Amino acid sequence: MPELPEVEVVRAGLSPAVTGARIVAVDARDPRALTRHTGGPLDFEARLRGRSITGAARRGKFLWLPLDADSTDGENLSDVPEAILVHLGMSGQMLLRADGASIERHERIRLSIEHADHGPLDVVFADQRTFGSLAIDPLVPTADGEAAGWGTPDPLLPSQVSHIGRDPLDPAFRDRAFVQALSRKDSAIKRVLLDQTLASGIGNIYADEALWAARIHPETPARTLSSRAARRLLTEVRAVLNRALAEGGTSFDAQYVNVNGQAGYFAHSLRAYGRTGQPCERCGRPIVRASFMNRSSHFCPRCQRVPPPRP
Repeated sequence: MPELPEVEVVRAGLSPAVTGARIVAVDARDPRALTRHTGGPLDFEARLRGRSITGAARRGKFLWLPLDADSTDGENLSDVPEAILVHLGMSGQMLLRADGASIERHERIRLSIEHADHGPLDVVFADQRTFGSLAIDPLVPTADGEAAGWGTPDPLLPSQVSHIGRDPLDPAFRDRAFVQALSRKDSAIKRVLLDQTLASGIGNIYADEALWAARIHPETPARTLSSRAARRLLTEVRAVLNRALAEGGTSFDAQYVNVNGQAGYFAHSLRAYGRTGQPCERCGRPIVRASFMNRSSHFCPRCQRVPPPRP
């Protein structure tokens, strides 16, 4: 599943092309891509035609495109601010294509837009495994009054994202609150990192990478971490997310690509995830793989030892 770096790469690629663009046509060809939308394809199409996109924003793994309330004919289409909410699921892609470009493989939805600077373009949502979804969702105030996430100055986020915590790269993320929350968690630290209500955007790949860098075993109970160790882990989470962003995200196959269809190359920089049997870069001991929540954890058994239980 795309994690924070991959979704941010997509958001950054979309932003200049869609901000200020008017939606001139919508083709919602597959209802399975609208599972988060309260209406069907016809409702989705009718409510978007003629409206303008005012930006591209993200919190954690969720992306949204805020909309003007009015259509081009002056009709007010909503009494509350709305956005196109995008969740990529396991294999969703948001692609920018030339106006009238041929149908993409696994294409589910296409927005034809007109931009004052870039001219006509098509925004295509393609999804091989059909776990992703688009929706028109009302925007609600953020709980802390701060900007909702990356790419927006507004303290408004989609209602379906209101339960999602801020991500560690968000300027409004509160380190102290995160460290205090860990001290109250009995669960394994990796399970806590994957809890999107506490800190969003961290998935299996980057949790393994950050835990390896911080020398913390993924099964370590979160509450047993010292404040110093918790802050060290948060530092490593940010470091790995920033490195992945710089390298365009992690691609193991053709399912994750940026808006131009290009793969990221952070997979070449991974130090734990997917390196089963390969030597740890610190100590040379083979990286091991263990089952974890219907996934796998990758770690070094020498560098990342489970600490003895506290009395």
